[in-house]
Formats: sequence, structure tokens, C-alpha cells
Amino acid sequence: MTRNESHTTDLQRIIQTLPQTGRVDWIGIRPQRDAPVQVVSEVMADITSGLSGDHYSKHDGSRQVTLIQAEHLSAVANFLQIEQVDPALARRNIVVSGINLLAFKDRQFRVGDVVLEMTGICHPCTKLERHLGPGAYNAMRGHSGITAKIVRSGRIHIGDTVQLYLTV
Repeated sequence: MTRNESHTTDLQRIIQTLPQTGRVDWIGIRPQRDAPVQVVSEVMADITSGLSGDHYSKHDGSRQVTLIQAEHLSAVANFLQIEQVDPALARRNIVVSGINLLAFKDRQFRVGDVVLEMTGICHPCTKLERHLGPGAYNAMRGHSGITAKIVRSGRIHIGDTVQLYLTV
């Protein structure tokens, strides 16, 4: 095995290692486009219809769920020089803490009993300027979270664990 092959193998092994466990801190659904986000303590996640009550439930599965890290909301607040960012104004479905969501790239992960698969990066939208103030769009760049599709249905609750899904 060459040095480059060894490095690649080590990197692959490291990428597969994710011992951290996160936690669901907040859940919100958007019943209609541009409607205020409704904060809920739990939500049904269905493989065919998405999050119950969310307007994206009518779309294809690649963007059934949007997730953002609480740590990134704190960073955005710092960039905007405000005390905190209300998760409802960020317009994501689930706020998690304690785990790097980007580590789920090309992977499946569990949120409670629900299995999700990361489908991409959730880019900021121009509406953030209206909701959070001038500079919000640029403050959210690189901190806007991820999109996911539902692989196994179930209920998601505040306090649920978030972790890499390992199939046996």
C-alpha cells in the first residue's frame, strides 16, 4: 500500500467515525409559504408526505426536513451583533445541538426513531434580511444548515437524540 492509499484509507475511516450525539432543541413547521413558523414540541415525519403540517410536505423528498445547528444560530447572532436568533426567523424545521450536521454528508442519521438522509446544504434566502435585519443573508452563509429526506417514518420530539445511523 502506498502512502497516498494509506492516507485515503485513514481519512475514510476517520470520516466514518462520529461518536458525538446531538439533541433536538426546537421544532417548527411552516404551514404555508411565507406564513409564520409554528413552534411545536413534536411532529410526525412520514416517508411519503414529509413533516405533518409543513408546506414542504407537498414537494419531493429531497427537502422534506431542514435542520440547523444551535451553535450556528449563536454564530449568526454574533455576526449580526444581536443577543440571539429566534429559530422561527431562520425558518428551519429542526434545531439541533451537540453534533456537526455536515458530518452527515452522504449518510443517514437518526433523530429519535426517525431516520433521515442528508440531501444537501440549506442555503439562506433573501427573506432573512426582512426577518433578521440587514446583513442576515451574508451572516447565514455557511451556517444555514442542511436538507434531508425521511427514510424511516416516526415522531420527532424535543429532546430526542441525533446520531449517525449505523445499519447492522
